[in-house]
Amino acid sequence: MSAPLLVVDSLRVELPIDGGLAPVLRDVSFAITRNESLGIVGESGSGKSMTVRAIDRLLPHGAQVSGRIEFTDGAATDVMSLDKRGLAAYRMRVAMVFQDPRAHINPLRTVGQFLTEAVVTNKVMDRKTAQQRAARLLDEVGVDRAEARMKQYPFELSGGLLQRVMIASALLTEPALLLADEPTTALDVTTQSEVMAIIDEIRRERGMALIFITHDLDLAAAVCDRTAVMYAGSLVEVNASAALHEHPMHPYTAALAEARPSMHARAQRLTVIPGTAMSALNAPAEGCAFAPRCTHAEAGCLTGTLELREVHGALTRCVRAEEIFGGDGGR
Repeated sequence: MSAPLLVVDSLRVELPIDGGLAPVLRDVSFAITRNESLGIVGESGSGKSMTVRAIDRLLPHGAQVSGRIEFTDGAATDVMSLDKRGLAAYRMRVAMVFQDPRAHINPLRTVGQFLTEAVVTNKVMDRKTAQQRAARLLDEVGVDRAEARMKQYPFELSGGLLQRVMIASALLTEPALLLADEPTTALDVTTQSEVMAIIDEIRRERGMALIFITHDLDLAAAVCDRTAVMYAGSLVEVNASAALHEHPMHPYTAALAEARPSMHARAQRLTVIPGTAMSALNAPAEGCAFAPRCTHAEAGCLTGTLELREVHGALTRCVRAEEIFGGDGGR
């Protein structure tokens, strides 16, 4: 196996809330290699977006972070210790595509100014070169009349075109790792498909790694080599995307898969996961956070510290994985 490009180890993030510190990420550990794609899925509030924001050092003011984030692009870099200049260079190699482009593109600047400002300010390239490269990238991500679009303002473009502009902006510095935080959520189904096809094709062509945040298990499976499942601020399973659907190794993953509507059979009612989704803020200090909603929970699930462990090629935080899912994991 190739050496990791990014290692996240025991990541914990706490935010100042009501005069104290409250956890939003409790325990996140994974690694990703060059050219690999990793999906992170889970319900709202599970910590998916906070994970990639921590990786790109985009956390709110006052956030307390522990654990390790190491990026190895030539030399190993401790991301949490980077100064302002080092962080700017790091973000050239680890780029982010945000969920809502209108919230992250300055409405008072033209598309061309938005695309080229960072690389020109940081002296990565001169303005003329940056404009030429930006125009080529707009064409590459499916934006017609690229030269004319560079002179337009964000309000003159549709949501789908703006998301393509955001992707072009992320690609301008030729990053080694692309962080895509639910990039299709605000788009219609047809445009979603087009945008994800663009991201996947460009990733493969350029040999980039990808961390893709989504609510959609099927979309993650279609785009990503592996899928990590989050619940209450922790990863509960990391598995090959193909195996995750057929042979889940955590009850939460299995419940998510069963709750999906089928494309092949008609059902009177969708399967519902009992109880209420839990965030890291109110997760118990010990035991499995999913236990109150889990039909397999026993007394042993409620105490102790549950670590991610390898079971039949997957990583799972379930202490009963072998018992529930079979001696060979269904493989």
